Amino acid sequence: MAKMIFVNLPVSDLARSTAFYQAIGAEKNPQFSDDTGSCMVFSDTIYVMLLTHAKYRQFTSKKIADAKATSQVLLCLSADSRNAVDDMVGKAQGAGGGADPGPKQDYGFMYGRSFEDPDGHHWEVMWMDVAAATAAQPASA
Repeated sequence: MAKMIFVNLPVSDLARSTAFYQAIGAEKNPQFSDDTGSCMVFSDTIYVMLLTHAKYRQFTSKKIADAKATSQVLLCLSADSRNAVDDMVGKAQGAGGGADPGPKQDYGFMYGRSFEDPDGHHWEVMWMDVAAATAAQPASA
């Protein structure tokens, strides 16, 4: 079985955040969603749990960081093409997120941009031509 990742994010407005993640391509799984959280599915192995602050506090006693003011984590999703990177960032901006809070990255064989969701969580979107990236690596002795 492939490893899976479940990213848990505290959100200030569950409905707004759910709509945002649907706009950028995630599907809501109603089986694991309720009025305290939305299970957003990007793929068979990538899930984002959007949790109200009250629900998030059930998992930690630490203060919830204000992602608009501080950075704790940079999340990155892969994309199938350079155009798919631009498309997702455009969708994020159109759905109320911020485009390119970090620098654009263009190395020819690798291309990336970023966005922030309405709560300030920083996401990168990256495309890489694996064959070109491998060819660019020096041979080991």
